Amino acid sequence: MVAVAAAATVLALAPSAAAADPSSTTAQATPSSATTGQLVTLGATVTCSSDPSGGLGVSFFDGSNLLATAPVSADGHSTLVTGFTTTGTHTITAAYNGDDSCSASSATTTVTVSQAPAPPAANPGCLLCGLIDFNVGDIHNEVNVDSHNVTRIHK
Repeated sequence: MVAVAAAATVLALAPSAAAADPSSTTAQATPSSATTGQLVTLGATVTCSSDPSGGLGVSFFDGSNLLATAPVSADGHSTLVTGFTTTGTHTITAAYNGDDSCSASSATTTVTVSQAPAPPAANPGCLLCGLIDFNVGDIHNEVNVDSHNVTRIHK
């Protein structure tokens, strides 16, 4: 009982830790509409009266799935470049993890993803293209071959 009372007295006399300054976070996505596989830059801006760069950065989530955690610069900016493989509206949360100087905060934005257009069908094109010169007796022949036309010129 004496040990518990002594520990309580020590804790009561210990200097209290300074409270972290409040922070606020805004989230951005550029572009906010994309196609599957297209790169999107996710950004967060952390505002705090202290330097927000000393903590664990900003964690970017797609719904409840962690995409990555990116560091925060001294001016409060954090970015992540990513792509999406599924269509639909993706709710992105930028969660600033806070530190001793700045409290945690978060914000959301959305990215609307549509299916990328199918690539054009394969076209073998021209297997032998260009100008072909040849002689038949005294006649000089030039044949110009491209993927759409064959032109024969006698000289």
